[in-house]
Amino acid sequence: MRIENESPTLEQLQQQNAQLEQQNTKQARELAELSAKLQWYEEQFRLAQQKRFGASSEKTHPDQLELNLFNEAEVTAAPEQEPEKGEATVGRRKTSGKREADLSKLPVETVVYALAEGDQTCSCCGGALHEITTETRREIAVVPAQVKVVEHVRQVYACRHCERHGLQTPIITAPMPRPVYPGRLASPSVMAHIMCQKYVNSQPLYRQEQEFVRQGFPLSRQTMANWMVYGAKQWLMPVVAEMKRHLLGQGALHADETTLQVLNEPGKAAESDSYMWLYRTGQGVEPAVVYDYQRGHGGEHPRDFLAGFQGYLHVDGYAGYHKVKNVTLVGCWAHARRKYDEARKAAPEARNNPHSVAAQGLDWCNQLFAIERGLVEATPEERLAAREKQSRPVLDGYYAWLRQQKSRTMPKSLLGQAVGYSLNQWDKLTAFMKGGILEIDNNRSERSIKPFVIGRKNWLFANTPSGAQASAAIYSVVETAKENGLHPFRYLKYLFEQLPQVADLQEPQVLEPFMPWSPQLPDSCRLS
Repeated sequence: MRIENESPTLEQLQQQNAQLEQQNTKQARELAELSAKLQWYEEQFRLAQQKRFGASSEKTHPDQLELNLFNEAEVTAAPEQEPEKGEATVGRRKTSGKREADLSKLPVETVVYALAEGDQTCSCCGGALHEITTETRREIAVVPAQVKVVEHVRQVYACRHCERHGLQTPIITAPMPRPVYPGRLASPSVMAHIMCQKYVNSQPLYRQEQEFVRQGFPLSRQTMANWMVYGAKQWLMPVVAEMKRHLLGQGALHADETTLQVLNEPGKAAESDSYMWLYRTGQGVEPAVVYDYQRGHGGEHPRDFLAGFQGYLHVDGYAGYHKVKNVTLVGCWAHARRKYDEARKAAPEARNNPHSVAAQGLDWCNQLFAIERGLVEATPEERLAAREKQSRPVLDGYYAWLRQQKSRTMPKSLLGQAVGYSLNQWDKLTAFMKGGILEIDNNRSERSIKPFVIGRKNWLFANTPSGAQASAAIYSVVETAKENGLHPFRYLKYLFEQLPQVADLQEPQVLEPFMPWSPQLPDSCRLS
């Protein structure tokens, strides 16, 4: 039987060709997706390596990115000259003006070295020697902390005449200040010291416990924790409530948040995240920094905390802040700039290329920051007018550039995310143009929350919600004290000495003399 091979028809060939084209298109699309994923993973890997081993600064070196769009000349101040080294001077002190000013703030202890009377004779003729001048050498000395017992003894008086002749003898007791923690060994100084060691110097309680043992007194970390919780709840929380009242009365605020682990939180696993929220004042007003501990990250927390506030709120890109009512959200250009910086560091071909897309985006942001640096000393009215004249053209040019780059970049790449962030946040990013008191970034709140983040690396977690609330109150007081030029330890000690003597701490007018910005605070609380 003969079998004849039939040739495929034109229609069959066209169908096969169409199938092959579809298969080729599908494979090309899959290849593009895999390439994009590979590029994304490579970017994430390089960015993680840079964050781990590279410099954390986001500053742009003037020689690193030099675009025709904008070339700013940076003026670098010459380093301060060290004082000349040499032997002790005779009759005069040879020190720089800055060192002299620094030393003038310290107490001085003078040690005089003189010849014994028997040695005050001339080696040539045997005559008596007399002083002609002095040679002076100065050193700074440190007096370590010392633990001691302070006994408060008050006298009790009675009348001898009444004792002998009267039916009743009046007993009069000398007045004595109320203690900061009745029935405990805690003093204002030790309570302030423990708080500052943990919340200013980031020293966990177990290290303080070891230090107290070396000082000769075994003070357990449980006792120190109880003292801090009591001191914060009894004396500092009323101060924080008044700080919050001052905060909500301002026209512009800053907000930020970070995670916190609370081990024994009802209804939550020990390894789950709670949050420490931060709210603070802006420029031109008495600084106030308030921390607020909350179980979650929902937008209802800033909404409830800021109830009654009407004004501008500087935030990052977190969508939960949209729940805050009656406010205008102001975006952060530092976040927008950071995304271009990360994209540049993660792409080897763009890292040293001043003409890369990431470098161009970085340059647009740098222009705005350069304008702001020139307006630091301007009044709000001057700043608003200068922004309209100088920043508005930059914003218009940047927005047009963003629209061009949107279709040219992969959305999930770091560069695509940088472009998408600016476009999605545009209304908030341009809101700083609405007022001269507004700032171009939210760095003010990031600087204020950084001490908490650094401390968290050392003490890691809070044990209970009450401990987290106490931490929020203490951080609020010490950070606000630092912002107002106060010495945190001396200010806390002053509060713990004076507030127990106040009858009612719920009255704002009673607390006003004790607030960190009060001119009635003693000079001993101030740094200078």
